[in-house]
Amino acid sequence: MNKLIFAAAAFALFSGSALASDANGVVTRFNADTRVITLQGGDSYTIPRDVALPSVKVGEKVSILFNDEGDVIRNVLTGPQMM
Repeated sequence: MNKLIFAAAAFALFSGSALASDANGVVTRFNADTRVITLQGGDSYTIPRDVALPSVKVGEKVSILFNDEGDVIRNVLTGPQMM
């Protein structure tokens, strides 16, 4: 029983970064002054000032990429740059 609990805890610990995901979607709103991108579905992301922000247009598909922990935006891709 203890081995099962330990295995489950180890799995949860090591899979945490695998659960962090990037955001993909269509832009419904974009505020260039505050650097906030809102995607279809209502999720909004504030892009840090140290992240390059490509030209973003409403109706365009974007990918917002996060660090391994999933808590810091590290890149924004649009159009042909998207993965």
